[in-house]
Amino acid sequence: MTWDVIAGLSEAVARATDDPDVRVVVLTGAGDRAFCAGADLSGMAPEGTAGTDAFTDLHRARGRLATLFEQLWSLGKPTIARVQGWAMAGGMGLALACDLVVASERARFGAPELDVGLWPYMVTVPLVRSMAPKKALELMMTGRVVDAAEGERLGFVTRVVPHDELDRAVAELAATLAAKPPEAMRAGRDSFYAVWDEAAVQALPYLHAMLTVTSQGAEAAEGIAAFAEKRQPSWRAAPTSDPG
Repeated sequence: MTWDVIAGLSEAVARATDDPDVRVVVLTGAGDRAFCAGADLSGMAPEGTAGTDAFTDLHRARGRLATLFEQLWSLGKPTIARVQGWAMAGGMGLALACDLVVASERARFGAPELDVGLWPYMVTVPLVRSMAPKKALELMMTGRVVDAAEGERLGFVTRVVPHDELDRAVAELAATLAAKPPEAMRAGRDSFYAVWDEAAVQALPYLHAMLTVTSQGAEAAEGIAAFAEKRQPSWRAAPTSDPG
C-alpha cells in the first residue's frame, strides 16, 4: 500500500460517492495471493519535500489512510471487502473498514506492526469496531495471523466460502444490497455510523428523528403501499451493469 495506491482508492471512493448508478462498492486485491499485504515500508516516503519540513509532510501523508477509512464510512453506499488471500496490517484495517467482509477459506488476517517496532495506530479503529476490543488488542500485541474461520468466529468476517465460490458469493451479496431502496439504505447506513460511538441517551433522539424523516420519503411510501397491496415494491431502477 503506497501513497499512490491510497490516493487512487480515495479518488475511486469519491467517484463512487458522486455516481448515482453505483449502488455497492467492492474492494479486492489484484491477483490471487493477497487482498492487501499492508504498507510498503521501504517506499512510503512523502513526495515533493524539497524545501519543506519533511517530518511534517510525512506525518500529513500518513493521515491519508485515516482519511480513506472516513471516506468509506461516509460513502452512503454499502461496501464489501472481497478477501481472497493475505490482509495484513493496513490491509486488514482496509478490509475491516468496509461494511461487510466476505473471505475465501484461504484468507489470512493479521496486525503485525509491533514486530517492526511500530503499532497499528489508525488500524485500531476499524479493528475495535469489528470485534471485541480485547480480542483486537490481543491481535495487535501478538501480531499472530488469523485464518478466515477464526475471523468469522471473532466477528470481523461476515462470511467464509470455498475459494472457488468467492466471486459468486460476493456477486450475490452485492446484488442483494444493490436491490435495496438506495435512499433508505443511505440514510440508515449513515445513521449506523453516526451513532456508533454515541451513548444511548444521545443516539436515540437522533434515530427517532431519522425515522420521522425517512418515513416521509417516496421509498417509504412505496414500500408501505407494496406491503399493503401484497406486491413487490418498485424502487428506482437499479443499474444494468455489475455493482461498482
